[in-house]
Amino acid sequence: MPRLFVALPVPEEIADELAALQSGVPDARWQTAENLHVTLCFCDEVQGAVMRDLEEELGDISGPRFALALAGVEQFSTGKQPRALVALVQKNEQLDWLQQKVATVARNCGIEIERRKFRPHVTLARFPTGAETGHHIAQFMASHGTFRAGPWVAEHFSLYSSRRGRSGPIYTEETTYHLTF
Repeated sequence: MPRLFVALPVPEEIADELAALQSGVPDARWQTAENLHVTLCFCDEVQGAVMRDLEEELGDISGPRFALALAGVEQFSTGKQPRALVALVQKNEQLDWLQQKVATVARNCGIEIERRKFRPHVTLARFPTGAETGHHIAQFMASHGTFRAGPWVAEHFSLYSSRRGRSGPIYTEETTYHLTF
């Protein structure tokens, strides 16, 4: 069963700017440029019929294109264990609206999604349990804290599937939904 998520893809020119940040932290599993995205809703493993319902219902979301920009980097962690390095998305009301619409559709399809506050970001790297990052994360944060990229126009969002690969997850764009006005 594939793991599903709904996301905004990051355009190539922004992915190139993000790729330039990806070094200097031991044990970091850096995301490939084609896997960079802004997650709107993580659906986890979904049965075929539910996936078909989700694909269809997401098509009913109609909204405007909007501009996004990145501003700063942050570390996500659980306790003292680092989980990820991310680039933060600037506050954006249209993005918040779209995320709420997507989450509502997923719930209405019977998908149990996390109820935590939406913190839009692009994951740059993930860390395995027990990663030894020492002072490298602090150096990364200090070096890239003022990072800025964009704006770019979000013209569509997509439903993705994720499967495990030898060198990390393999994301496949299943369906694209255009923002139209």
